[in-house]
Amino acid sequence: MSTITLWHNPRCSKSRNALELLQEQNIEAKIIKYLDEELTVVQIQELLNMLNMQPRDLMRQKENIYKTLNLKDEIDNQKLLEALVLHPKLIERPIVIKDGVATIGRPIENIIKLLES
Repeated sequence: MSTITLWHNPRCSKSRNALELLQEQNIEAKIIKYLDEELTVVQIQELLNMLNMQPRDLMRQKENIYKTLNLKDEIDNQKLLEALVLHPKLIERPIVIKDGVATIGRPIENIIKLLES
């Protein structure tokens, strides 16, 4: 049996759609409300490894905080990781993890493909 984890923001319609998809398929998922939890650099790096991404790839670049912190010009991945920890609103969502592999659920077909693998 696979372990499924959803990094979830209940205020995000895409994230709610991901949760609904899991529920429709009777998949019990561990829900991480990442905006309410204190994340660490290690957790974010592990997530990035599962996604096969760099820190900037995980960032919501249209968020005001991205612009305020001038992250567009930041080239140091460690500083980008720290920004994700300090400002989890920057994390793209939803994220579904299955057996050590993750995907961003935009579009939702990404989640379906992961669940079928």
